[in-house]
Amino acid sequence: MTTNTRPVLALTATALAAALALTSCSDSTNAEDSAFTYGLLYPQTGSLAFLGPPQLSAVEYAISQINDAGGILGDQVPPPIQADEAGDNAQANEAANSLVNDNVNAVIGAAASAMTQATYDTITGSQIVQCSGSNTAPELSDINDGGYFFRTAPSDLMAGPVLAQQMVEDGHTSVAIVARADDYGTGYLTAVENELDSLGIDVLVSETYDPDSTNFGAVIDGVYRADADAIALISFEEGTQLMAALIESEVRSTFYLTDGLNDPGLGETVADNRPRAIDGTTGVAPSADNPEFNEGLREFDPELEAFQFTPQIFDCVTAVALAAESAGSPDPTVYVEHLPEISRPEGTECTTFAECRDLLDQDQSIDYQGTSGNIDFDDNGDPTSATFELFHFGEDGYEILGYTDYSLQD
Repeated sequence: MTTNTRPVLALTATALAAALALTSCSDSTNAEDSAFTYGLLYPQTGSLAFLGPPQLSAVEYAISQINDAGGILGDQVPPPIQADEAGDNAQANEAANSLVNDNVNAVIGAAASAMTQATYDTITGSQIVQCSGSNTAPELSDINDGGYFFRTAPSDLMAGPVLAQQMVEDGHTSVAIVARADDYGTGYLTAVENELDSLGIDVLVSETYDPDSTNFGAVIDGVYRADADAIALISFEEGTQLMAALIESEVRSTFYLTDGLNDPGLGETVADNRPRAIDGTTGVAPSADNPEFNEGLREFDPELEAFQFTPQIFDCVTAVALAAESAGSPDPTVYVEHLPEISRPEGTECTTFAECRDLLDQDQSIDYQGTSGNIDFDDNGDPTSATFELFHFGEDGYEILGYTDYSLQD
């Protein structure tokens, strides 16, 4: 018995080693061939929770289009893994860590620029591609992301001039600018102020405020005393308090808003007893002159009420999918280099995942024309052109007055 024991053990050890080697090889293959998984970092709670439903619907709609076309690299894409940024730095980073631990192939989000500032190091530092369809802070162009952060939403350096030009086109000659004191607010304020200065418009007030404050008295007093033709309000939900207080103080200025207050129900929020008090207010927000997309999304999610940034978020999901197809790999360390290439003018223009994927299968380079317009990522992962909508509150309630294109190359 003794003489037979050692050979049997040796054979068992050898077999076990071989089995482990096969298992390891199998695991590696499965990791490479597994379905592409998106993580969605977005506000389920917090001051920007109203942006949550359109973010989720846009991601799910894009995934449905990809799956209808056969999936990414032949595999159906599962629903996104969701994580709540909550408008809080610590919770947002905890949510980002959970997505990294889930081994997602890409993260869509965060929704707010400040939340991306709080999470990009966790995500891109793990060599996972992060793409936001709603980050607009100029500072995000220069973050140390290793080349893994992209956005389809235009920088406020593009939005600010559009807002300023609209005020001038409407005949205003003096402006008060009020902005929240964060990356979003200060960057946007600078862009608006610089454009107004170049157009010869008097900027009578240029103030920032603490968005966590409950007392805006000093800002309100300064704006009231300035008596400007127009007030540019660069804010999120807390801006409704500022608007309400300014209306109560009987300012005669016309309000101009940014995407943070692009809400059809704004009148009721500001003054539920007299919602028409905000009539005449106009705003600028990244958008898309794409009725077909809006109709498709509305059919996909009939209960969706707000569409803010949905085209840009849809484009994030699709662009990432096309980069993976171009690279022939779901590995973000491999496909990340293909993200800029799929949107460059040197390629053949295409507008859907299926159309673009088929061109890639024919070994053609592509120029993805997004639902939000021509993206054309630059070396920082920023779009160089964008479409903006002009939203308005008037006799007919909330309406879109029209769309305007803006390009840094013009």
